[in-house]
Amino acid sequence: MPFEPVQQEKLSHGVIRQIEGLILRGILRPGERLPSERELAERMHVSRPSLREALGDLQERGLLTTKAGAGVYVADVLGSAFAPALVKLFSTHEQAVSDYISFRRDMEGLAAERAAKLASDTDLKVIDTIFQKMESAHQKRNPADEAHLDADFHLSIIEASHNIIMLHMMRSMYELLREGVFYNRSIMFKQRTTRDMLLDQHRQINIALQARDPAAARRAVEKHLDFVDEALNQQRKADQNEVYSQKRFEHELGRP
Repeated sequence: MPFEPVQQEKLSHGVIRQIEGLILRGILRPGERLPSERELAERMHVSRPSLREALGDLQERGLLTTKAGAGVYVADVLGSAFAPALVKLFSTHEQAVSDYISFRRDMEGLAAERAAKLASDTDLKVIDTIFQKMESAHQKRNPADEAHLDADFHLSIIEASHNIIMLHMMRSMYELLREGVFYNRSIMFKQRTTRDMLLDQHRQINIALQARDPAAARRAVEKHLDFVDEALNQQRKADQNEVYSQKRFEHELGRP
């Protein structure tokens, strides 16, 4: 018979499974510091030796890392998603930017559709809260906070789609975006009219999600990313034209 004696799970194994689950679900994020050993043991109702055994196992497997005098952190497991040579290649070819946005359009459209169907009420509150922060940041002249919240807004939708593979794949993509590998988001905020349009596009995405309208949510995301692609193309052309304009101006200054 295919049955074996039931063995009580070691406390350390329970700790491991809980922390693994939090990392897998994206609740514990790369670089995030865990509570102190004492606090963590109290929260999880385990002894400190059991906790240490669990943390040691997770560190050996590369999920956690220790910083001397600073504590235990979630390892940056996303850093290995793309080889350094490939990241450099991305950053030096314009086609990679267009393909990146096209990939996001397909994946985030699907994520928005799934979120409208599968998100919990709490998921939708998170998305709405981030959008409200975007509206507040929109009033500032410096667009840095708004640009940062832009990424958080999109990631919150992916989280609300409740697909673990999509979550980690897209989070690695966003890390490259934050680092300016694909394009510098500040380009999108150069003109106030562009900022206004971008905010309104995020508003439409949020409205569709809060209404739990899958088709409208997908359309809103696709329309937004089509706009981003076109805006970046126009900016690249404008930058190229400016190079020649400068040459023309310098040439004119040198003429008698």
